[in-house]
Amino acid sequence: MKVALGTLKDKGDDLVAFLEPRVGTKPSLSGSEIEIEDGEVKEGVRPRHVKTYIKRFLYMNGVRKKYRVFVSGKELTIQEIELGEKEEEEEKKAPEKPAEAPEEAKPEEPAAPAEEAVKEEAAKGKPKKAATKKPRPKKKKAEE
Repeated sequence: MKVALGTLKDKGDDLVAFLEPRVGTKPSLSGSEIEIEDGEVKEGVRPRHVKTYIKRFLYMNGVRKKYRVFVSGKELTIQEIELGEKEEEEEKKAPEKPAEAPEEAKPEEPAAPAEEAVKEEAAKGKPKKAATKKPRPKKKKAEE
């Protein structure tokens, strides 16, 4: 089984260390590829499982959104996703948590009555929700 690292080759050693206990053998790293010998792999571990392990590794390193993992037979490919400018800006903004103002400083909105809320939804073009049905009474068994 081969894993082509692509632009992730700088984290190849970490990935090998991550995969070793899960696969049951020490994968060999050569350049931008990781090779796992099929005969030494733990029973039941398939390329789709290795894909899941790689995705977990990417998530733990905070780069899951930047890479995709493809499986083709016994060959896995890790490919970097090219993000557009808008997506890159969102990626930079996402880690930052906005500071919340104290609850006393938040302005309170007056609660709209239920009728006004329905009218607002209708004005927005949202369909009304169907009324819930009442359960039917159970039929009584005829006494014999």
